[in-house]
Amino acid sequence: MGISKVTGIAATAFLVTSVSLCEMGMRTVMLPFLVTSFVAFIVTIASHNAINLPWILGKNSVGRFPLWSIVLFGPFLMLARAYAMAKRYMRKEAVHDKIVEGLYLGGWPFLLKHLPPGSPSVIDCTCELPRSFFVPADEYLCLATWDTRAPTPCQIELAARWACQKRSKGKSVYVHGAFGHGRSACVVCAILVALGIAETWKDAENIIRERRKIKMNVLHRKTLEEWSNHRVSQKKGN
Repeated sequence: MGISKVTGIAATAFLVTSVSLCEMGMRTVMLPFLVTSFVAFIVTIASHNAINLPWILGKNSVGRFPLWSIVLFGPFLMLARAYAMAKRYMRKEAVHDKIVEGLYLGGWPFLLKHLPPGSPSVIDCTCELPRSFFVPADEYLCLATWDTRAPTPCQIELAARWACQKRSKGKSVYVHGAFGHGRSACVVCAILVALGIAETWKDAENIIRERRKIKMNVLHRKTLEEWSNHRVSQKKGN
């Protein structure tokens, strides 16, 4: 289920709850539910595939949220972090897996032990989760993307080049989303192609699947195809 559907259902539930509390005369109690419903409806619209505005949450290039974002979207941001943490402990899978030497795919590293060994450079594909304090800003690339959505072809190309530069310097690279199944896997596919390990993104997807359970959807594959076609056209132009 896409993020816009999940937040839409949650927004409706909070709205119904606030109306019920209001009818019961509990107007003070209803306010938090009403505010949370309003925020959830904004996220629902902004995360819809036809609109897709991840920047609305305000996450900047160093993975931080400004004060206005914390005030406006606080309920959503807190719920997103709580959900990611709770689901981490409920899952039996590894936080991350080594896809090839020097390239890892996994989930949001909210604890230092979640990072792969060797102080890797980090590509963060989330728009709803912050950069952890132990990840250096100069070894960090933010590709703010909604859950279940895909980075743009330009973002994918930026990440592929950035990862290749880091690998050329002997640095390992860790690509993560919330759990390392969709948007981050999409980026790793492109990196494998850029590194020359896979000939096509489809080959790269098969390589990843041998090492980690992923859930790339139609949008991820469509975006990778667009990126791949643009990459081929650029090579022909040169």
